[in-house]
Amino acid sequence: MLGAIAGDIIGSVYEGRPIKTTRFPLFLYESTFTDDTVLTVAVAHAILEGGDYGASLKAFGRKHPDAGYGASFYAWMQAESSGPYGSWGNGSAMRVSPVGFAFDTEDEVLREARRSAEVTHSHPEGIRGAQATALAVFRARTGASREDIRDEVSRRFGYDMDRSLAAIRPGYGFQISCQCSVPESLIAFLESTGVEDAIRKAISLVGDSDTMACVAGGVAQAFFGEIPPDIVQGIRERLPEDLLQIVNRFGAACGLPLC
Repeated sequence: MLGAIAGDIIGSVYEGRPIKTTRFPLFLYESTFTDDTVLTVAVAHAILEGGDYGASLKAFGRKHPDAGYGASFYAWMQAESSGPYGSWGNGSAMRVSPVGFAFDTEDEVLREARRSAEVTHSHPEGIRGAQATALAVFRARTGASREDIRDEVSRRFGYDMDRSLAAIRPGYGFQISCQCSVPESLIAFLESTGVEDAIRKAISLVGDSDTMACVAGGVAQAFFGEIPPDIVQGIRERLPEDLLQIVNRFGAACGLPLC
């Protein structure tokens, strides 16, 4: 899941600095992890411990309360007992990549993606975005071609995956819904040549930069495998020890690169 975390950290400074190009510095002084990373780690921790996704999301969110959560999630996170709030936002997709790395069949991946989403994002679009992302990660890591991934995501989830980034970019803007950001993030992966390139392409759409790069980076890691050493170093320098420990525990358990 380092690809997802890299996308979050690298994209964190470009959400407020629109840049319709792939030519930009990867890490700036202000580059930092956000809620995307905290909640991705929370999902990984729940998988490692066989625990409840909701409880883990609350625990990690409360430990890192200033990571930039949406208002609805923040209220849910602070409540002692609360059900889902029907969100269709892309928060369900940004945190789900560990599911695609950890489980061994498509049925398991789809089931666990739903479970990880519906504790907050119980709207059908919120669940669909999480499942599409997790399935893309799973298929990428198990040897599917890009065309297979494109076709399966389109067939199963009804996303328009036949667009190009060149066609999307001119009219695209900030979107937080799964249905208007997950397909675009996956297309950024489909057109990429590596993890770094996928992250750069997702950010260049000038949308919800950290989340879109998080989604694209997670799938790209599953497909390409290798994370550039300078990106790993950039993550290591910016993650607090508690999050870094979970990242490496999860990586060791799933045979992924460590940080």
